[in-house]
Amino acid sequence: MSKNVRILVFSAACIALAVVTSMLKVFEFPTGGAITLCSMLFISLPGYFFGPAVGITSGIAYGILQFILGPYILTPVQVLLDYPLAFGANGIAGFWHNKKNGLTIGYIAGCCGRWFFSFLSGWIFFGSYAWKGWNPAAYSAVYNVIYIGAECLITVAILQIPAVKKAIEKIKVIANV
Repeated sequence: MSKNVRILVFSAACIALAVVTSMLKVFEFPTGGAITLCSMLFISLPGYFFGPAVGITSGIAYGILQFILGPYILTPVQVLLDYPLAFGANGIAGFWHNKKNGLTIGYIAGCCGRWFFSFLSGWIFFGSYAWKGWNPAAYSAVYNVIYIGAECLITVAILQIPAVKKAIEKIKVIANV
């Protein structure tokens, strides 16, 4: 199997797992956002396996798929921020694909990237939902860190389990044979 086909197959499998786990919601907020069963991990894996270009591309593809599966449209810019840019940011995990503790560090960076684009969207387009006495920027920052941060912390804890870490490393080796 050629390297490009291997990258495509592993990335598609990660995107599929991310879609499935995004539907397994631990908690869903009434005005948007959810803590899922590690869906951001699966969308970060192509970057960790193959580097940032593949990771960001896979994240953008996943964001477009999320838009197709459950669109929420206010404006084209909001769609861009909430879907391809926010999920594409999970792919920046690839910048740490060859570093010690690269998966954990890259995953956290990807979550921060996703938070940034979700924060911008919330601040610009959803400020009217701000809690009483909150300005839109502070509201968006806190609201988005609650669900993105919670999922990030849960996933980082899972990534510290030796068997999980070993399994992902083994898959990375297989992906890059």
